[in-house]
Amino acid sequence: MLEGIEFVNKEFFWVLLVLPLAILWYVAKRNKQTSELKISSLQGFKTTTSWLPKLRHGLFILRLLAIALLITALARPQTVDVSTKTKTTRGIDIVMAIDVSGSMLAKDLSPNRLEALKDVAANFIKGRPNDRIGLVEYAGESYTKTPITSDKAIVLRSLRSIKYNNVIEDGTAIGMGLATAVNRLKDSKAKSKVIILLTDGVNNSGFIDPKIASELAVEYGIKTYTIGIGTNGMALSPVAIDPRTGDFQYRRIQVEIDEALLKEIADVTGGKYFRATNNKKLEDIYKEINKLEKTDIEEFKFYNYEEKYRPLVLLAGALLLFEFLLRFSIFRSFV
Repeated sequence: MLEGIEFVNKEFFWVLLVLPLAILWYVAKRNKQTSELKISSLQGFKTTTSWLPKLRHGLFILRLLAIALLITALARPQTVDVSTKTKTTRGIDIVMAIDVSGSMLAKDLSPNRLEALKDVAANFIKGRPNDRIGLVEYAGESYTKTPITSDKAIVLRSLRSIKYNNVIEDGTAIGMGLATAVNRLKDSKAKSKVIILLTDGVNNSGFIDPKIASELAVEYGIKTYTIGIGTNGMALSPVAIDPRTGDFQYRRIQVEIDEALLKEIADVTGGKYFRATNNKKLEDIYKEINKLEKTDIEEFKFYNYEEKYRPLVLLAGALLLFEFLLRFSIFRSFV
């Protein structure tokens, strides 16, 4: 019954303490409210079984209920209907450039670098409901996997389908991956444009110099966060394919990441460089980027107040009127 009702002036409930005092007063005075006649014998009087004298206390109860209702009305009960409307005031367009070269199958992250990245990147995408996101794949060359879109289902489906294949030339063309991402964002009207470029190697392929690509990013106002993925030291990495089974053969080789280049790209474009040596650090990196690139959201709340004190006042008035009528009609001879 009281679900969703709030009381604006709760301090008025303290006045309810008057009611127990009124009851004590009534009990103490009730004997004096009836006239007494002392006689030696009741034999000359006819007894009556009328129930009216016994019900006269109901008048006091009606008055107490009316007072309690008035006090509750003074506490000002009301219901509040809150409707919320949000407006994104600052949109961000993000392109994730992902290295899909054979070295991304190294097992220094679990189960390998590429699968670990896909899991973390999926959570990142789910946490950006108000932004547009696109995907770029690159190895020895690059191409757009998904143009920037606000449809997260499409982006997540494309992300899950990313895997190493020999369709594109193997190698690590950092410059081409960055340039393709820049090309996807250069015509964007978003107030903030961001590239997250991830690699586990050094630039050894492609015909676009990474420094030229980073200058293009600066020209179009695109910030670039770079991530070097791979443990420090040796990592179990694919080195050949077994001709009989078609499976990769692994051995421990030295991890080589051109950190100087990745730091330079990040510094020039106003971004930041990160190094992910395990699954936990990779997850923390994406969380930090998520904090650094916040989408401003303006929230509007509309409050609709409905006062509930009027029925209480009317009911209290009705009880007082009923008590008045009973007092000066049926119970007139007793009270």
